[in-house]
Amino acid sequence: MKMTRRLALAATLALPLAAPAMAQTQITIQHPLPLNSHYGAGATALKESFERASAGRYSVVIQRNDNEREAIESVQIGTIECVITSTGPVGNFVPETRNLDVPFLFRDTAHARGVLDSEIGQTMLGRFSARGLAGVVWMENGFRHLTNSRREVNTPADVRGLKVRTMENQVHMRAFSTLGALPTPMAFSELVPALQQGTVDGQENPIPVIVANNLNQVQRFLTLTGHVYSPAILICNPAMLARLSAADRAAFLEAAKAAAAANRARVTADEQSGVAELRRRGMTVVTQVDSAAFQQALAAAFTEYERTLDGALLRRIRAWQPN
Repeated sequence: MKMTRRLALAATLALPLAAPAMAQTQITIQHPLPLNSHYGAGATALKESFERASAGRYSVVIQRNDNEREAIESVQIGTIECVITSTGPVGNFVPETRNLDVPFLFRDTAHARGVLDSEIGQTMLGRFSARGLAGVVWMENGFRHLTNSRREVNTPADVRGLKVRTMENQVHMRAFSTLGALPTPMAFSELVPALQQGTVDGQENPIPVIVANNLNQVQRFLTLTGHVYSPAILICNPAMLARLSAADRAAFLEAAKAAAAANRARVTADEQSGVAELRRRGMTVVTQVDSAAFQQALAAAFTEYERTLDGALLRRIRAWQPN
């Protein structure tokens, strides 16, 4: 009997020690790529940083969701807390971001990162609140390149007639239709089956995405067009951020910065090694591309962008220089 009372007392004393685990709060982050990818690197860095800073009071759960638009909608209504997504579908929610998807807008990676980290990019993040979203930090995919299963693409004329999967993004679709391609918008989750079945001939994505998703298995030709710089962004539910204490919110924002740094570092590493890896996997790679010829072929699209997007903003971005 005494032993039973001692066990009961020990269990009672142990209850306060178990309370912190019961109070742990879960934050779910979705992204559309494998864990071993530049998005996975960013999500993992955020998880590790925030869980450490909160002494384990928060648990960050990383999930894959190939449908970026669906994930953004889930963040908007609060069924998940955060998403890492390309800007491709974001223009459907925050139209101002469509300006970033204009072809040949950025000179190079340093230019793109500099603009996004400057007042220009930070002002654009502020536009998300009016749409029931919180734009937290800019990340990236890198420069997009064209792949296809039919032929080498060396000139703009070689694009003509190709059925090219694009994101659900009017800016991208306008560019490919101007080149004479047949842009076919679809969710990323539908891409590989569409390529396997011949529904589309090709697609366009940055090297890290092509490598991480083994697109070489369904595409033979890669051309380093670098036609669009593809930003990514961490978007969170505003109510979730509002529920955090001031200290926890500051820790979360620091973790987001760590996520962006890890994501960009992985993109840089993948771009340095990715072309050689894709060649090793059997892809034919065209590296010498006449960018001026592609820009000239897109003249009609550029005129439309100036009219339908924010022409003044596009000119500011093109003219941006580091301080």
